[in-house]
Amino acid sequence: MHERLMTHSYALRSPVKAGSEKPLLVCFSHLRWDFVWQRPQHLLSRAVKHYDVLIIEEPVFKAGAKPHMDVSDRPQGVTIAVPVLPEGLSHEDILAEQHDLIEELIGREATGPRVFWYYTPMAMAFTSDLECDLCVYDNMDELSLFRGASQELLDLESALFARCDLVFTGGMSLYEAKRHRHRSVHGFPSSIDFNHFSQARSIDTDPDDQAQIPHVRLGFFGVVDERMDIDLLAEVAELRPDWQFVMIGPVVKIDPSTLPQRPNIHWLGGKSYNELPNYLSGWDVGFMNFALNEATKFISPTKTPEFLAAGVPVVSTPITDVVRPYGEKGLVEIAKDAKEVVAKVETILARPKDAWLAKVDRHLAAGSWDKTWSSMHKLMLDATGDAAIDRPASSLPIYATTPAE
Repeated sequence: MHERLMTHSYALRSPVKAGSEKPLLVCFSHLRWDFVWQRPQHLLSRAVKHYDVLIIEEPVFKAGAKPHMDVSDRPQGVTIAVPVLPEGLSHEDILAEQHDLIEELIGREATGPRVFWYYTPMAMAFTSDLECDLCVYDNMDELSLFRGASQELLDLESALFARCDLVFTGGMSLYEAKRHRHRSVHGFPSSIDFNHFSQARSIDTDPDDQAQIPHVRLGFFGVVDERMDIDLLAEVAELRPDWQFVMIGPVVKIDPSTLPQRPNIHWLGGKSYNELPNYLSGWDVGFMNFALNEATKFISPTKTPEFLAAGVPVVSTPITDVVRPYGEKGLVEIAKDAKEVVAKVETILARPKDAWLAKVDRHLAAGSWDKTWSSMHKLMLDATGDAAIDRPASSLPIYATTPAE
């Protein structure tokens, strides 16, 4: 451990809810809770029934800041902790500061039952010496294939596989790729909050920024990054200038100036999870124009069942976890190029919708995020043997976590 750069100053606050008898689940995440509502939010907002959930995000950097944890609660019942660090630190000092802040927050030793839940192997660099009763790696994406991935990430993922008790994967193709790397790997593809997205079926008013866009409308929602085939979007938009393309989501890791600009392509920016049914209700077809590259090789798009629950037919590029099972079952149309996209959309627009929707609902009835979390939690309890994480946690300590005024 390097010499401390600054003295940390805190006011008392516990990461565990006052009077709680739940074990502590500490999640290490590369995704911001308030960014896009996706797999971590679905699962951890359900985990609060059984655990006090503390989510430690990646640090933010501020000029002249004294290192501290910015801790806040969310309506879903989770607590978010963000390390705030001064600008200009070396990589080694950033890791050391995160380690010290987390150790002060939860303690090096587990004095009560606690679970570590990893979304990013990078967190192993500053948490590997902290104790837990159960270690889970929810491997939702193949991060090593994303833009900017490093050898360090690959090495730390190997260390995480060596440490963890359970590995969950975000799709079946990722399960097939990882099942030989650990003794207990379990595939949990993207599930669905059916009640939320099915609201779109009965909404008949458009949001203001969509109301003036004519039909036929093809829509996309999600993060706009290197996984999107923007050339395919431009080609389809050129082939059918009478169709409108509504694109919702934040732009990250790519230059916004590279996005195709046409009169029939509408970039509406990010929308909240609660707003999405209002937009989907006005779409004729969902368009999942994923690029076929290393970053999409193992993805299992959460938006696939979300489109279907909203009653919106979908055309997708041939992503493995979309082809299996959605394409094979005739729930989603698969297209490899712009001409195929046009043909598949025209097929959707011409066919009766009722029979397709009935088939969709039969498929979606088999799964939900509630069922996914329940299955995961059973595996977690089974993995502890003596049900250590199911014991009351009334003896958990109080740690300093927020900066003093």
